[in-house]
Amino acid sequence: MLSALRPALTSDSCRRIALLTRGLVSLTRSPAENETIYALSTPPGKGGVAVVRVSGPEAEAVWRRVVRPVSARNTKGNEGMPRSRVMHRCSVVETDADGTEEMLDDGLAVFFQGAPPILSTTAPYSFTTEPTLELHIHSSPATIRRVLSAFSRLPGLRPAERGEFTKRAYVAGRINLLQAEGLRDLIEAETETQRKVAWGNFSGSVGARLEQLRRQIVSALAMVEALIDFGEDEEIEEGVYEGARQRVEILRQNISAHLNDNRRGELMRSGIKLSIFGPPNAGKSSLMNYLAQREAAIVAPVPGTTRDVLETSLDIGGLPVRVQDTAGIRHTEDLVEKIGIERAQKAIQEADVSLCVLSLPDVIKDGGLPPSVKALVTSDTLILLNKKDLVQAELGSDSMEREGKSWIVSLTTGVGMSSFLEGLGNVLNQCYDIHADCAPLVTQSRHRVHLHNAVMYLDAFLQTPSDDVVIAAEELRYAAQEVGKITGRVGVEDVLDAVFREFCIGK
Repeated sequence: MLSALRPALTSDSCRRIALLTRGLVSLTRSPAENETIYALSTPPGKGGVAVVRVSGPEAEAVWRRVVRPVSARNTKGNEGMPRSRVMHRCSVVETDADGTEEMLDDGLAVFFQGAPPILSTTAPYSFTTEPTLELHIHSSPATIRRVLSAFSRLPGLRPAERGEFTKRAYVAGRINLLQAEGLRDLIEAETETQRKVAWGNFSGSVGARLEQLRRQIVSALAMVEALIDFGEDEEIEEGVYEGARQRVEILRQNISAHLNDNRRGELMRSGIKLSIFGPPNAGKSSLMNYLAQREAAIVAPVPGTTRDVLETSLDIGGLPVRVQDTAGIRHTEDLVEKIGIERAQKAIQEADVSLCVLSLPDVIKDGGLPPSVKALVTSDTLILLNKKDLVQAELGSDSMEREGKSWIVSLTTGVGMSSFLEGLGNVLNQCYDIHADCAPLVTQSRHRVHLHNAVMYLDAFLQTPSDDVVIAAEELRYAAQEVGKITGRVGVEDVLDAVFREFCIGK
């Protein structure tokens, strides 16, 4: 037996085992044996309260080592162990090797019991399903460092990796993969729309819709497999295969409709890219500063001041918007300015929404769009005519009139800006807002890849002749697996690390 195991052991492992059996070294835990993890679960820095989370089999031992309850009323037994899900006023201490205790802070502690015995019907109380301890201490950098330093010296503990608490919850079946992604997005949400999209994933409503799609595919698969198993049985009704084809055609149309949603879900996560462009000195940088409510861009009367793409993230109408200020579009011999203009043109082409800022006096004088920007303006381009304070007459050309997509303002006096902001928010909401009855099913590029693959397998099934039911069944099985990979119902080992490494430490 030992010879069979030897190839799997490294030379260091064999040497360690030999020394241990001779009693020459003490048993020190390997990193893999340190299954109890700890981390700061709140943002670092100065604040009222910081939460330090501990999860794993040693959580109870950590309680005994570092928590000294002010009152024993809520503890159980003679060991002074806490009652689950009860907040305890306590002192946080560190015990030296000689038994001397040093008080580190005064705060609150709460303990959550882990998963019950296998035959028990009681659900685990903790998020990870493991015994979990949370310390609520004062959020000063010195206090946080001191408490974490004390934890680092406790046996069996190690710092948590990014997203490891959530990963343990997923592995234990507490949440599915889609909910894990939703939790991450919920933590990162900065706008109301982002919150709604993230909550749809985390609450399980989007997962339920995906599970319905998967079950419908499995239902069609069952009809086809019935032909394989009982094809020669007279009890099998005619038209079973055709019935499965009709179901799959409806499913394919449904999934394709979700894929053809202009990436609404992904844009809600990453932000709608809005590029501001136009000729020099039209007011692009002034608009950028107005929207950001700060001096985000340099404003000067000298043409060509902005020579690169400046970007800032804003909340416009409850939607996440990445606003870009670009170099003024004009003919120039300046090498650096040319590079800036090329970058501006690329940003406009890649933008989800483009906003052309023009000088109203120049538009009236020239009778329309400047030649330098005319090629960049499309029917979807928004138009902002600035410097209304410099002209007395109204715009005399109908070429700039775009109902709901053009505005006349003065960034200097603020005239018309309220109407512009309201109109811009309306345009963005019409294109990208998330309503309860039409929330996007696809919020990650990973989801899009799996649904696209599912459509590919459904197409392959529809192209398979009825006399080749074995291959047809396999195509449906692959399609169901692709949909299942989104929530993690089937093997997803290749995507787990990519999902959880985007979490912060402590979650």
